[in-house]
Amino acid sequence: MRHPRPPQPPSPERSAELRRRFTEEARSERPDLSALCLLVGAEGDGSLDEAGLGAAQVELDRLAGELPFRPGTPRAWAEALRDLLGERYGFHGVGADYRRLESSLLHAVLRRRRGLPILLSVVWMEVARRAGAPVYGVALPGHFVVGFGAEPGLAGGSAGGVEERVLVDPFDGGRLLSGDDAEALVAGATGAAGLTPSMLEPAAPLDVVTRVLNNVRAWAAGRPEQSAVGLWAIELALLLPSHAARLRYERARLLVERGEFLAGAGELEAYAEVVGVVDEAGAEQVRGEARSARAMLN
Repeated sequence: MRHPRPPQPPSPERSAELRRRFTEEARSERPDLSALCLLVGAEGDGSLDEAGLGAAQVELDRLAGELPFRPGTPRAWAEALRDLLGERYGFHGVGADYRRLESSLLHAVLRRRRGLPILLSVVWMEVARRAGAPVYGVALPGHFVVGFGAEPGLAGGSAGGVEERVLVDPFDGGRLLSGDDAEALVAGATGAAGLTPSMLEPAAPLDVVTRVLNNVRAWAAGRPEQSAVGLWAIELALLLPSHAARLRYERARLLVERGEFLAGAGELEAYAEVVGVVDEAGAEQVRGEARSARAMLN
C-alpha cells in the first residue's frame, strides 16, 4: 500500500520567520494554542501561507459560531461539541492516522477532519473556548482527551457535583467518557491500570505543543528518510521556554546521522560541556561521539 507523500517544508527564509513568531508566541504571557499549532503546521507544510494561517483561524471561529448559545452544564457543552464536531462535521480519528504527518498539523486536521487524539482535542478546545465553554485538555498517558467544567483545583472544581467535570474523547467523535472508560483508554495505550489524580490535571498550552512536537519526532524517527522532519520538530521544541536538555543531544545525533558531521560534532561538544558539570563520565562518552563524527570527515 502506498502512503501519501508528506508535505514539503517551507523555504529557509519562511522557516526563519515562522520560528521567530513561534518563539515570540511561546514566550508571551498567555500563549495562544491555536497560533502555536498553526505555526508548527506551517513549519511542516510549506504550502501553508499567511492566507492559509488566517483561514484556519477563521474556520475555528466559524465552527464556534455554530454552537448553541451557552448550552449550560459541562455535560451540555460536551454534548453540543460532540453533536457539532463529531456527528455533523465528522471529526474523528482512526488507526491509519498515526501513519500520516498531516495528522499532527492543525490546518490539515481542520481540512481532513481526521487526526491524532491531541490535534483533534486542540480543535475541540479551541472551538469550545471561542464559544465560552469551560474547557481544558487532559494529557492522559498515551491518549489525549478534553475536559469540560471547572478545572481541578479551581473554585467549584471539587469532586462533589455530578455535572462539574466531563471528559470526552475527540478521537472517538467526542464520546463522553466515564471513569472506567478513561481507565480503559490508559490501559489500552500503556498497559497501566488505574487513574491517578495527576493524570487528570489540565494540560497547559506549552505542554500540549511539546506533546505535539514529540508526536512529530516519533513519526520521523521510524522513517530515516524523513530525518529533516525530526530535525525541525526538535528545533521548534528547543525554542520553547522550558525543554529537556537532552534535546540538544538528540539534535546533535540527528545532524550526524544526516551526514552533517562537523555541525553535529560541534553540537555534541557543546552538550558535553553542559553534561560535564554533573556527569563527567557521561560527558566524556559524548566527546567520544564527537571525535567519531569528526573522523567521518576524513
